[in-house]
Amino acid sequence: MARCAEVSRNTRETQITIALNLDGVGSCAVSTGVGFLDHMLNAFARHGLFDLKVQATGDLEVDAHHTTEDVGIVLGEAFFKALGDKAGIARFGSSIIPMDESLVMASVDISGRGQAYCDMPIPAPRVGDFDTELAVEFFYAFAREAKITLHVKELAGANSHHIIEAAFKACGRAMRQACEFDPRVKGIPSTKGAL
Repeated sequence: MARCAEVSRNTRETQITIALNLDGVGSCAVSTGVGFLDHMLNAFARHGLFDLKVQATGDLEVDAHHTTEDVGIVLGEAFFKALGDKAGIARFGSSIIPMDESLVMASVDISGRGQAYCDMPIPAPRVGDFDTELAVEFFYAFAREAKITLHVKELAGANSHHIIEAAFKACGRAMRQACEFDPRVKGIPSTKGAL
């Protein structure tokens, strides 16, 4: 059974449609109007092996905040929908990704409780036209709507681009592990019987 979802969100600030296949090959077609965000989503999908299509337009004349946060919201909703009842999944995933001088850890629990904890000191306020603080806003929105517990921790880093990219790659790899089926798991992987 395909674990796919398509989710749309339309507000006065953004119009977003995302199509997601959890069991893909890392195929990615992203257009948000925010070049750096497109680059990060591509890294997330490629290293998570998720097939991902994102079409987003937003009030970029203001800044990239609404677009970045709302893409996180819709992507989280797509993961929640595609995971279905979560029977047979591994549930937990962790990854530590190096990118040159940077080293970032992401750890995921598909817990049913949407929360993120990010410890990512980023030295530069901007990478190109992208406000670097928006990376954390994306992770907060994504975790909340996917109903996962997500920890992202920078273990080393000096280059802002490298830190953020390592974080997205680590998150993609951790989500891949957590979403994968484990043949030894019978039913819902929780002592409560529900996630």
